[in-house]
Amino acid sequence: MTTWLPTLKTATPEEGYELAVKLARVAVKMTQPDAAVRDRLRPVYAEDADALIASSQIVATHFATVAAANDYWKETS
Repeated sequence: MTTWLPTLKTATPEEGYELAVKLARVAVKMTQPDAAVRDRLRPVYAEDADALIASSQIVATHFATVAAANDYWKETS
């Protein structure tokens, strides 16, 4: 079985941020697996500043996790 998340390791902070966004998106899909429902709700939260800020906070939390997993992209010698 292939896993969708084989590692939290990324080569760069930018790749780490992209992974953080993916983690947030996958969480939404797992929480609400019905694509039609997600599509129906998207216009509601797209216009809600509080919902958008909450989404940014989730991505920031995921990014902190990815950054820690990557030792903040410091080289080890």
